[in-house]
Amino acid sequence: MAAAKILTLACFRNERSRTDLSARPHYPSMPKYPKGVSTKEKEKIEGSESKALFSVIGMTCSACAGSVEKAIKRLPGIREAVVDVLNNRAQVIFYPSFVNEEQIRETIEDVGFEASLIQDETSEGSTQVCRVRIKGMTCTTCSNSVEASLLGVQGFKKVQVALATEEAEIQYDAKLISYIELLKAVDDSGFEAELISTGEDISRMQLKVDGISLSDSWETIKSSLEAQPGVQTVDVSQTLQKISLSYKPDMTGPRNFIEVIESVGLGRFKAMIYPEEGGRDSHKHEQVKQYYRAFLWSLIFTIPVFLTSMVFMYVPGIKHVFDTKIMKMLTVGEVLRWVLATPVQFIIGWRFYYGSYKALRHGSANMDVLIALGTNAAYFYSVYIVLRAATSKTFEGTDFFETSSMLICFVLLGKYLEVLAKGKTSAAIAKLMDLAPETATLLTLDTDGNVINEKEIDSRLIQKNDVLKVLPGAKVACDGFVIRGQSYVNESMITGESRPVPKRKGDTVIGGTVNQNGVLHIKATRVGSESALSQIVRLVESAQMAKAPVQKLADRISKFFVPLVIFLSISTWLAWFLAGKFNTYPKSWIPSSMDSFQLALQFGISVMVIACPCALGLATPTAVMVGTGIGASQGVLIKGGQALESAHKVNCIVFDKTGTLTEGKPLVVSTRLLSQMTLREFYELVAAAGINSEHPLAKAVVEYAKKFGEDEENQIWPEAREFAAITGHGVKAIVRNQEILVGNKSLMLDQGIAIPIEAEELLAEAEDLAQTGILVSIGGTVAGIIAISDPLKPSARDVISILKSMNIKSIVVTGDNKGTAHSIAKQVGIETVIAEAKPEQKSEKVKELQAEGYIVAMVGDGINDSPALVAADVGMAIGAGTDIAIEAADIVLMKSNLEDVITAIDLSRKTFSRIRLNYVWALGYNVLGIPIAAGALYPSLRFRLPPWIAGAAMAASSVSVVCWSLLLKNYKRPKKLDTLEVREIRVE
Repeated sequence: MAAAKILTLACFRNERSRTDLSARPHYPSMPKYPKGVSTKEKEKIEGSESKALFSVIGMTCSACAGSVEKAIKRLPGIREAVVDVLNNRAQVIFYPSFVNEEQIRETIEDVGFEASLIQDETSEGSTQVCRVRIKGMTCTTCSNSVEASLLGVQGFKKVQVALATEEAEIQYDAKLISYIELLKAVDDSGFEAELISTGEDISRMQLKVDGISLSDSWETIKSSLEAQPGVQTVDVSQTLQKISLSYKPDMTGPRNFIEVIESVGLGRFKAMIYPEEGGRDSHKHEQVKQYYRAFLWSLIFTIPVFLTSMVFMYVPGIKHVFDTKIMKMLTVGEVLRWVLATPVQFIIGWRFYYGSYKALRHGSANMDVLIALGTNAAYFYSVYIVLRAATSKTFEGTDFFETSSMLICFVLLGKYLEVLAKGKTSAAIAKLMDLAPETATLLTLDTDGNVINEKEIDSRLIQKNDVLKVLPGAKVACDGFVIRGQSYVNESMITGESRPVPKRKGDTVIGGTVNQNGVLHIKATRVGSESALSQIVRLVESAQMAKAPVQKLADRISKFFVPLVIFLSISTWLAWFLAGKFNTYPKSWIPSSMDSFQLALQFGISVMVIACPCALGLATPTAVMVGTGIGASQGVLIKGGQALESAHKVNCIVFDKTGTLTEGKPLVVSTRLLSQMTLREFYELVAAAGINSEHPLAKAVVEYAKKFGEDEENQIWPEAREFAAITGHGVKAIVRNQEILVGNKSLMLDQGIAIPIEAEELLAEAEDLAQTGILVSIGGTVAGIIAISDPLKPSARDVISILKSMNIKSIVVTGDNKGTAHSIAKQVGIETVIAEAKPEQKSEKVKELQAEGYIVAMVGDGINDSPALVAADVGMAIGAGTDIAIEAADIVLMKSNLEDVITAIDLSRKTFSRIRLNYVWALGYNVLGIPIAAGALYPSLRFRLPPWIAGAAMAASSVSVVCWSLLLKNYKRPKKLDTLEVREIRVE
């Protein structure tokens, strides 16, 4: 159940201050058609759906929202209705042929609320999101260039560029611009853009069709598919033998399309899902291969250059051969080195020229510029030496061909290792994507539900409402619910819950989980990109896109880093050259094979190539990628770098009580009647009044009342009139011509109901036992008291104790009565308690704590917690909580275990410790490396860094930063939590 709630996160927006009404899941209902309406007419009607947004004034709680939602859904032609009690709005998707906005508005007002149509905001649906792969980015300067190129595009809204994955997520107004124009803007910035997906891909698919030779056949297939109910668009590519479709998954699916295509060809045509190209992994593998091939080719040419310049010159016989004069002072060795170094410089090293051109064309400079300048300086100076030797009888000089070729060789080696390591940072996503099975067993049932046929199909061909068979040891192919059988299912790969979860008829199952010991028949509810697994993957991908605030440091440095390095390089060369020219240092400092100009040139080149902007750019995103991936594998979904950075600073946590510190499953433990009536009569009236309430306590009372009925499953309660839910107090209604009040002490006093002394004593007794006492008034007199207990979570006390040892303050803020709240707080060891708090008061308390200097985390699960979740520095939603709470949170605890609060904070601290270490290494490397390359140690120690060693050090710095981040993959949650889990198992 916890992971199913994550389905709402597909529409997650970074703007936490508002709730996206469309984010909540709902099973749409089709309109009720009059008799005689044909299939074609139905399709036409359903294809013309409209959306309306209403302002609804007067709602005070979830019960109000529920009554509005139910009333709207009773109207004919309503496809979907979602009510947001926090923002006082209702969003309705409907078919205008059956109902209009005015009828919906009147229906809402009939329920008792003031409603009005909001005209301006119905266009919000035009915002689309596309994911783009951007090839050629090497450092933060590159990602900044991409962002800058999109800013001037009309219709562009927002972009997040992930340097570590070379991907971007772009939000844009689909009415003003298409994703094709956005790709062109990125291409114009000097990088190669490739579309990964758009927001429209959820109901799209591609089929490959074999056996077609005539173009007329393609047209026949196209028209046949377009005639199918639910098909929206059909595009045919004859050259690729591909058909692209968009469709309504509630009405049709891929198997239907394949059947249509094969029936058109009378068995001659064969249709299948179009083979995938591998996506991100394919791109990464290709990138690794490219760098590996480039490195090998550079090595083939560089080794002879190195040997002729560094090794053979010390071997007497061979030295004589290479020193043989060809033309005047030009030797065999110089010509050979020139020939071998040229392809390395201009063919293998072309990528650095191209990268430099793209960067400089847009007024920025990146690592490619530094490498191109450094290698060009060495290469063209060497060419000058060779030409001078060929035209002079007395000139003697030393070439630096080994410097340029070895520099390129080591840089390519570094890039190869870097890309290899970066690929491992997203291993968590790859593991999640691999959880889905390749095949599934499809069952065909008769009208009585008996199995008449079963066959194995590609899991991508599963459609909604399919019945699937899951054998012991097999993976569940998609989200759904059990219709037959019982078993235990291992959900650890999705939720992180280590214990198998029992499943029987009616229970939900999650795609990608493993059935253990029994055969299950499940009905598919969410397939493909709508599944919980796909939603989690998208959430983690989005989280890895989002920049942490600490990344701004690297962004600021990158703006002036390369120009500064070029300035320092020229200054270094000039200083050493002038010092040698004016004899300010001894001649003995100059190596025998060089002169003062060449020594100065070597220092200048070393400074240019040792500086590394890439290490700074990778310091944060690689750590965030690994951290969020590890969190997802442990059932902690962290929505990006902002949440990670805030969580590691948390020093105060505000806990909701019900469903957070407690199990959230209240049970009636005792009933005391204060009037002459039977328990059955009493509970009939109470249940009739509370059946329309969404409150957990009301649901517990209604569930308990069923025990006194004749039919527990299909209990019918007396009619309740004039129902009203009073926020924070209870409910009231007229049942059998008597006014029924069910709620707390405040409700009774506000309604003028006298509370007898006996009732006061019973309330106090219940509160002492950490129970919630509910008063019931019938006809103006207190008729009974119901005591409800919501047991503490087994680990609650230990979690609070661990948080204290981490110097984190804990507070309880709840809407429950003071007695129960203080009793629960005392049991878990929390001293500060705010009871009987309304949603806005919870939010105000969070803001008060922030004003006192605390970094506040809020942990909650209900709609009434969402304002506080938004107001807190870090909002943590219990995964089994409501959709709105999950939407408002920064971190989702999928297992609904309190221990994961500690895991989230500990993981964020470890991740940011790694980020700091990365920055210390990246900055320290440049701060120390540049002076050493400039010759700071040469006067005293005669130590200098040749350019090729400086280049190797530069390449190693990027690789080391990525490797530091990869060490996070070894993260283990605090050992104290393992003992808690063992203890919890024993308790159960």
